[in-house]
Amino acid sequence: MAKLGKRTAKSREGIDPTKLYGLDEALALLKERATSKFDETIEVAINLGVDPRHADQMVRGVCQLPNGSGRTVRVGVFARGPKAEEAKKAGADVVGAEDLLEIVQGGTIEFDRCIATPDMMPLVGRLGKVLGPRGLMPNPKVGTVTMDVAGAVKAAKGGAVEFRVEKAGIIHGGVGKASFDADKLAQNIKAFTDAVVKAKPTGAKGQYVQRIAVSSTMGPGLKVEPSTVLGGA
Repeated sequence: MAKLGKRTAKSREGIDPTKLYGLDEALALLKERATSKFDETIEVAINLGVDPRHADQMVRGVCQLPNGSGRTVRVGVFARGPKAEEAKKAGADVVGAEDLLEIVQGGTIEFDRCIATPDMMPLVGRLGKVLGPRGLMPNPKVGTVTMDVAGAVKAAKGGAVEFRVEKAGIIHGGVGKASFDADKLAQNIKAFTDAVVKAKPTGAKGQYVQRIAVSSTMGPGLKVEPSTVLGGA
């Protein structure tokens, strides 16, 4: 087994890997140990009782974090005419149509979230092999294919976080920064998990939310008692 570095070992001191912590206690421990020179991201991971290989057990959606994510999100929008102007006024970083298509096909992707108007999807669909693997393909289910481009841009800039279950049945997402107050992080985590619960698919059987854990970028992962996050949901 590889030997832990001094910093990693110190961050794990006093942490019981078998214990289920209350959310408030877990966040306090994470914040104490987030001593990097940069503002570490706080992440939540949720193990679900689903098998995403089945279409009726796929889980995906979007959550508007009440206190923002702390990230600077670059937004790209595929739109023409008045809708393109709306996107620019709303703060989109990159806006275009065929010209943006050529830029992306050339390998330059200068956005973290991609939004498109419905009429642009035949064009954007040609970028499936480029945007799909990066999780950037616009989708109406998460509000990124819409005529309300201004609203979608503002939501993305304001802390909207997309989520999608992985093959192992796990959903994870960044829910804030270590510099956030603990109560704001708790509010974000509860909002995120609530969105995941509301996205429960029809094919899910048995216990849906099985385990919850929180961690920081450079810190340890802590198991959390689900009832302190979901209120027994």
